[in-house]
Amino acid sequence: MNDQERVTDMILTEKKMSTNYNTFASECVDDQLRDEYLKILNQSHMTQTALFKVAQAKGWYTVEQAPVSKVSEAYNKFNSQKP
Repeated sequence: MNDQERVTDMILTEKKMSTNYNTFASECVDDQLRDEYLKILNQSHMTQTALFKVAQAKGWYTVEQAPVSKVSEAYNKFNSQKP
């Protein structure tokens, strides 16, 4: 396994773990335990962001810039759905 595959695997793992922590926190009855899950969820997001930045800097994870018209279209679509 090369470095790119390792980083990609770590990003995918963090994404899955974030999903799990989010579910655990939202379904937790105990407030203290929920707070701990939320702290872990935040740490997982920070780790994922750091890994993403490494992958992006190495050219392994590229993100295409959306045209301004598409951003405005999405904003208007979701903004109009507010209650």
